[in-house]
Amino acid sequence: MAAPGSKMERLTMKRYTIGKDGKIDVDDTLSFTVMLNPADFKRSCSISYSQSKALGSLKQEPKFSSVGKETLSFSIVVDGTGAVPSPPNTTARDVATQLRQLNDVVYRDVEAKKEISRVYLLWGALSFHGRLETMSTNYTLFTPGGIALRAKVDLSFAGATSAKEAELVAERSAQDTSTVVEVTEDDSLPLLCQKVYGDASYYLEVARFNNLTNVRGPLKPGSILMFPPLETAK
Repeated sequence: MAAPGSKMERLTMKRYTIGKDGKIDVDDTLSFTVMLNPADFKRSCSISYSQSKALGSLKQEPKFSSVGKETLSFSIVVDGTGAVPSPPNTTARDVATQLRQLNDVVYRDVEAKKEISRVYLLWGALSFHGRLETMSTNYTLFTPGGIALRAKVDLSFAGATSAKEAELVAERSAQDTSTVVEVTEDDSLPLLCQKVYGDASYYLEVARFNNLTNVRGPLKPGSILMFPPLETAK
């Protein structure tokens, strides 16, 4: 099994499962290696913002709400003419056999849990854990008898994160991305929140985070305050 982060010359997709402790177990027996690497791939992510505001108020800066899903999409060519060399340690395969093997890795239900399998994708510097979102097959070459000799497969995967992994990421985010501020003369929580977040309204949340009781008056110069990420401060 290739270790996470290791490089592979051809894009390989492998099934994996996640234990109760969050450990990832990659199944080398259920894998698919492409004949031809994608010409390109697209990796995207999204962020959601809260747009709520009081009735009659002026336009406000959107507030961070949550991180959306990450997606990976690309196309591969499945060839059965024999003109394209097969991946190492595999024999020549017709198009139907290759598509069946690809389906077994990325699409087939996990028997016991009845859910779409998790897939580990590895190629060069690319390392992605996800689940299939869409798969579209376009057959482009045939024998006189109508047997497919070549097909283009468009694939899109949504990033998959275990609950345990998400919990660890959230804890690490709260620890690593908090802003540390040393209070100077005449500083107040609303003023500092305006400087850090661009919004003074977070002063109550910051006060609770730092166990402060004096939320509006001047702060003690030289004291240290922690300003957590917005998703933690809320």
